[in-house]
Amino acid sequence: MASTATAFNAATAANGVRLNSIAASCASSASCRSVSFSSLRPAAASRLSSLNSSLRGGFIVVQGDVAWRQDVRGMPVQVRADASGAAAPKSGSSTFKVAVLGAAGGIGQPLSLLIKMSPLVSDLRLYDIANVKGVAADLSHCNTPAQVSAYTGPAELAAALKDVNLVIIPAGVPRKPGMTRDDLFNINAGIVRSLVEAVAENCPNALINIISNPVNSTVPIAAEVLKAKGVYDPKKVFGVTTLDVVRANTFVAQKKNLRLIDVNVPVIGGHAGITILPLLSKTKPTVEFTPAEVEELTVRIQNAGTEVVDAKAGAGSATLSMAYAAARFAESCMRAMDGDSDVYECAYVQSEVTDLPFFATTLKLGKKGVEEIISEDLNGLTEYEKKAVEALKTELKGSIEKGVQFANKQAATV
Repeated sequence: MASTATAFNAATAANGVRLNSIAASCASSASCRSVSFSSLRPAAASRLSSLNSSLRGGFIVVQGDVAWRQDVRGMPVQVRADASGAAAPKSGSSTFKVAVLGAAGGIGQPLSLLIKMSPLVSDLRLYDIANVKGVAADLSHCNTPAQVSAYTGPAELAAALKDVNLVIIPAGVPRKPGMTRDDLFNINAGIVRSLVEAVAENCPNALINIISNPVNSTVPIAAEVLKAKGVYDPKKVFGVTTLDVVRANTFVAQKKNLRLIDVNVPVIGGHAGITILPLLSKTKPTVEFTPAEVEELTVRIQNAGTEVVDAKAGAGSATLSMAYAAARFAESCMRAMDGDSDVYECAYVQSEVTDLPFFATTLKLGKKGVEEIISEDLNGLTEYEKKAVEALKTELKGSIEKGVQFANKQAATV
């Protein structure tokens, strides 16, 4: 009992940004309930007392002498209580400078809030062409350690990017009913090109997380821009496809009545329509699907963005779920940069797993970006999945070429 209290005290001290949301949980709810509040520091005790109805879930999980802090994905990150009662994260406990480009938009605002919550962020820089100062002022009132600053317009972009470690780009126009992601190309392609040029000049070593659609084309645009600037590192440029994985996990868990935290469905290909291919045969835990279920789930995952656009009836796109997914991927990038050696995510990157130059598969992330591309995703596919891979390649190839041609044409006119 005492050791559990010690670990929980240490964990709350080390993860103060979570104190407004903390509930204790552990493998055995009975052992959690046996913790004496008198053994806990006042802050920890008051949180437990007010949230004792939530003992089975929350941000701090206590088990013996070990406390676990759930990251933004809901996955555990170990915190150890040392002999002095202090706590240390499992990895290097660095803090990072993060820039969100397009921070005043529908995705940018909730994404910035989620990034502000991360204990791995010390300096959060918000950039947009307008209305970003109010967003920064609002976020700055949240009692989490990251310092927030605002930058408005092209004249302040360089300052926003100077020496940052991670750049997240949700900038661009959102989808409206009847629009595909490719309909956004003419506007968003130019926005991504300009922003990545600034990244190349001010933080060439940063990891770049690209959200702006169509990702199948904007990632190749970013690569060409960085090549032209002489600073391209394919390990550092990511198209964020995490939302496809989040949706696949959610829909499969609902369909098969599984615990969501246990479910993982790799999603390969790209990030639009039929280029999104959930590999349901590789779902963990192993589960059987009928051919009809495979078709139903695949089509729903591919069209989930349209489902939200239509439901919002012209009032927006999938801003909240995209912000959640982008924050999950950003947190994974920072955990990997911080030295966590067990970070895996799906993302759209330069790849040789197929005959296409860019492809989304499971990746192992490391301190410098992509550490390993998990080609095993493409082994042992079902006949349905094999046919789907061949079908998506034609469309994905066209999207990649469209992006490359745009970037090269723009470079030629400069």
